[in-house]
Amino acid sequence: MSDFKYEIVERIAVLSEKGNWTKELNIVSWNGRPGKYDLRDWNHEEGKMRKGITITEEELENLREVLNAIEI
Repeated sequence: MSDFKYEIVERIAVLSEKGNWTKELNIVSWNGRPGKYDLRDWNHEEGKMRKGITITEEELENLREVLNAIEI
């Protein structure tokens, strides 16, 4: 597995917390590329992350439309 680098460019929101883990929406730059919206679990104390999703601004706008259409 090759090494990769990331930088949290902007922390937008912590959606939930469980122990040392937080589910966060951030803008993250992967391997020096422009930042994208990223939703995943983080354990900042141990420098760990879990699988998540990374989406473009256009995909985020589409997701917003879908979520706004859902009645809860």
